[in-house]
Amino acid sequence: MATLPLLRPSCFLPTPTLKPSFPRHTPLLPLKLKNGAVGARLSNSSSPPPTERLISIAAYTLPFFNSLQYGRYLLAQYPKLAVLFDPIVPFLAFYRSIPYASFVAFFALYLGVVRNPTFPRYVRFNAMQAVTLDVLLVIPHLIARIFSPGRGPLMIWSSNAIFVFSIFCFLYGVASCVLGRTPYLPFVADAASRQI
Repeated sequence: MATLPLLRPSCFLPTPTLKPSFPRHTPLLPLKLKNGAVGARLSNSSSPPPTERLISIAAYTLPFFNSLQYGRYLLAQYPKLAVLFDPIVPFLAFYRSIPYASFVAFFALYLGVVRNPTFPRYVRFNAMQAVTLDVLLVIPHLIARIFSPGRGPLMIWSSNAIFVFSIFCFLYGVASCVLGRTPYLPFVADAASRQI
């Protein structure tokens, strides 16, 4: 008597499936950015390597060095605060001794890092934030040159505000890069993310 194939006990066992031998890629998860754009990130994202962090920290020195000119009134009023900046005076003197150092550093950072696709997005975004912040620091300087307001209370207050804001941005950017996080600077992050 012939048995029907459906009634065999082996037909009820699950058939083995072949596992692919190639490694499975990490799925991309949607990421909602602060400016409303949607990007993608790896689901098991890790912090950037130390070299990327170091390059990002170095990028923030450009607007930091260029913002120290706005602190002249605040540092003259509080000499104890000026002592905090004494360790960087040799670096600042070297930076200022090179003709057009700010101009060269700006284009080196923009063309060499921001527009270079071989750098990861983390480094390029931080460099673009530094470049954008540096451009924003030029605007008050140009306004002061055009209108030459002298040393009135408005000039002193605005210089102090610009200095405190730029020091905050520098410290926040450096601290975030040291921790491996992406800093989102106020007024700067949205403009920087649109350029990358």
